[in-house]
Amino acid sequence: MRLVPFALVFALVLAPLFAQKQVPDGEVIDQVRVKLVNDPDVGGMKIDVDAHDGAVTLTGKVRTDKQRTKAEKLAKKVKGVTSVDNKLVVSPD
Repeated sequence: MRLVPFALVFALVLAPLFAQKQVPDGEVIDQVRVKLVNDPDVGGMKIDVDAHDGAVTLTGKVRTDKQRTKAEKLAKKVKGVTSVDNKLVVSPD
């Protein structure tokens, strides 16, 4: 019976460590933009970034399918991103 209070305190102390903190959408958007701009392959492309509850949407144009794929991979690496909807259009213009 003495273990019950110990277990309760232990659970209350460790619970916040296991709870995932949600990163604000504005911060997610900023961090994705930074990753994209700093990348040598996609840095010059006009890519718009939006986020809602960690779900990121990429829109705009890129020149190659490689750039499209790279932009998605970079976005997925950002803390707080739960999914990426890649709506980038490949257009050599």
